Amino acid sequence: MILYSLYECLDFKSFLFLICLLLLLIDLIRHKNPANFPPGPWPLPILGNVFTDVNYKTVDQLIKKYGNIFSVRNGSDKIVYVSGFKMVKDVLITQGETFTDRPVSPLFDTLYKGRGLSFNNGYSWRKQQQFSMSHLKNFGEGRKTLEEHIQRECYFLCGAFKEEQGCPFNPLVKINNAVANVIGSLVFGHRYEYDDVDFQKRLQMSAESVFLTGSVWNQLYDAFPGIMKWLPGPHQTIISNYQELANFLKEKVEQHRQEWDSNNPRDYIDAYLTETEKRKNDTEAGFNIDSLVWCMVDLFEGGTETTTNTLRWALLYMIKYPDIQEKVRAEIDQVIGSRPPIMFDKANMHYTNAFIHEVLRKANLVPLNMARTARKDTILGGYFIPKGTVMITNLTSVLYDKHEWETPDTFNPGHFLDSEGQFCRRNAFFAFSAGKRQCPGEHLAHMELFILLAILLQTFRFSPPPGEEPSLESQELLLTQHSCSIMLFPISSVKRCSSRYLIMQTTNSGQY
Repeated sequence: MILYSLYECLDFKSFLFLICLLLLLIDLIRHKNPANFPPGPWPLPILGNVFTDVNYKTVDQLIKKYGNIFSVRNGSDKIVYVSGFKMVKDVLITQGETFTDRPVSPLFDTLYKGRGLSFNNGYSWRKQQQFSMSHLKNFGEGRKTLEEHIQRECYFLCGAFKEEQGCPFNPLVKINNAVANVIGSLVFGHRYEYDDVDFQKRLQMSAESVFLTGSVWNQLYDAFPGIMKWLPGPHQTIISNYQELANFLKEKVEQHRQEWDSNNPRDYIDAYLTETEKRKNDTEAGFNIDSLVWCMVDLFEGGTETTTNTLRWALLYMIKYPDIQEKVRAEIDQVIGSRPPIMFDKANMHYTNAFIHEVLRKANLVPLNMARTARKDTILGGYFIPKGTVMITNLTSVLYDKHEWETPDTFNPGHFLDSEGQFCRRNAFFAFSAGKRQCPGEHLAHMELFILLAILLQTFRFSPPPGEEPSLESQELLLTQHSCSIMLFPISSVKRCSSRYLIMQTTNSGQY
């Protein structure tokens, strides 16, 4: 009755204004921050800070204004960004148990539905993580077969480089294929030729999905899933690409099920099927075919994209700093010679190990870590973090922390060498994250990088053409081969560059 009388007293515009004011008031009350919550930019009503450009390049500006712990709002979700080694370590390690869970991402929940490794939580995640890490470690160390797979794949990679007789080509395709073949041999026991069109298409779709995941479309979908799921856009491409990859891997599972022998596991699929049979009464662990497929998606995509990009950056740093390249080559000649490298050699190759770690630090492939949620109310850096708050740790701020690295903005393998030239791992080396959610493929990645780079340097010498200065702004590479030399043209998806680099084949190329 009161509302009806109020409606009669107001014209349509005034009534509409009153409704909007009421909605704004409800939004303000509903999303009011608790006392002593981390500060941040003022959010727009309903939308929050969805249009605030928060990425690894712009986050420094927000740090300068609000400090190492600040907050933004994405729709109705509050997100806290944490920077600096001490604060990030507190989240990932000191209070790691509090920040173990992943938040529910509406976009990825349409695909994963809580399965796999990346978007799983609780007891199921712990068991899936333990199994995956155990398999990756045992496959590489216990049986030594993974080491042999990497050696063989690098032989094919070097051969593919040599076959480009004077024609321009893009090394990204070949490097990506080689790395994918390594993880493929581990997961489903098969490699693909570099000219396999269907496999190349799937690799391109995977890379496209990773790129689009970092776009605003992912944020919009997570903020407004009820609307975005009906709208066209790149977010639909993410979903379709992931589903295509899952279908491809599910075919591999079905093929394995027909030939499966629990007493003779050939790869990850066979081992998982055996574990599924063992845990058929432990339904909470989530060992089933659907979970297997999405664990494979995580391993295949995570094990391909980051290692591929690390190798590309390693080539650029070799070219940019020829003195560093010669030190690595000298160590390879001294310790390995012309025989195939093995992981046992790594313990005696301190400078090469330091170089690989510095590439991982400086390349900074995962600038902002995957989100976590607070499992309970806690205090972080003097601020109150309520249960359910989404947390994102800024790994860039750790890898470039001026209090932890002598020359954080400079490529310097000496960061990982002591006064006697021995390799030493640094506490602030968070290239693979840290704590309970640390990347399960770190061991595999180090093995691939060491063996692949050692064989490439046994086969090729990397140097720029006369008068050309390499640019480290680029991320993608183009190769052109002339007789015994290969020229690299870096191109960035963000900023194009016309610099040219040259790879020259060595005379002491051993069996490769």
